[in-house]
Amino acid sequence: MTKVQTPNILKKPPYLKAGDTVAIIAPSGILKSKQGEINQAKALLKSWGLHPIVGKHVFSQGNHFAGTDDERCEDFQKTLDDPSIKAIWCARGGYGAVRILDKLNWTQFKTNPKWVIGYSDITGIHNQIHNEGVESLHAMMCVNLTKDLSQIKTTISTFKNTVFGKPLSYTLAGSKYNKEGTATGQLVGGNLSILYSMLGSKSSLNTDGKILFIEDIGEYKYHIDRMLQSLKRAGYFDACQGVIVGDMTNLRKNTTLWGSSIEQLILDALSDYDFPIAFNMPAGHEEENKALILGRKLNLIVTQGETNIVFSH
Repeated sequence: MTKVQTPNILKKPPYLKAGDTVAIIAPSGILKSKQGEINQAKALLKSWGLHPIVGKHVFSQGNHFAGTDDERCEDFQKTLDDPSIKAIWCARGGYGAVRILDKLNWTQFKTNPKWVIGYSDITGIHNQIHNEGVESLHAMMCVNLTKDLSQIKTTISTFKNTVFGKPLSYTLAGSKYNKEGTATGQLVGGNLSILYSMLGSKSSLNTDGKILFIEDIGEYKYHIDRMLQSLKRAGYFDACQGVIVGDMTNLRKNTTLWGSSIEQLILDALSDYDFPIAFNMPAGHEEENKALILGRKLNLIVTQGETNIVFSH
């Protein structure tokens, strides 16, 4: 498989400051019944001194999606091209971003990069942004806001701290499954199902010299194994420097049980490689979803007792 070549150092969008405009858009699933969450998102941004605006088609419906492909693309393209908008916050994931990826023009965005924020289905967009040579932010979305924000306090604080430019580092709980070692490299990745679905396209990631983050939701263990085996056969891990495993949420049970833990499944699939593997990263589809800067260089130190992740600043 021909690998996409990306720059050694990616462009860093300017961190936010009071008065900046943040656009809320919906490139994927439908939001017709989520007016309350969008209002909460606007209130949160205002409480940080930011100016929120909402895309024209956020509450549109096009079958499964938040508007037709052209409507969702229109909102995204407008926010990419508008220099007064300093960040793009995706309202939700679901499915649909892949349908607009090839319709988007990144020329203006690369000249004036801004933070694109989201996770899950937004992984496809993160992949493309990485290949365009710009950092992006794997973090909470508008639909994650709940009436009681104390439930997701850490999630919100890591999001806020990161977009406002505070240094980012994490110490993770240890795991007997951790594969010990140290590594340095740009962080890439996101939702495993989306990474797998990008194989063979111009939005597939080149993980050479990089550290890969993965998470997923609602999959059978054999699906997880099949995706890892496919990535492996495509050379995804050949020059990878390390793997950070986030939440594997709501795994489904097949009638024929897999026979091992999800951690052991991942270790077995990646047993041919000597890079460190860290479990227990609280990022993905759980209430605690800590922010990660995709494309940013980090240092990874993994022991069974704990994992340390320190992003460069």
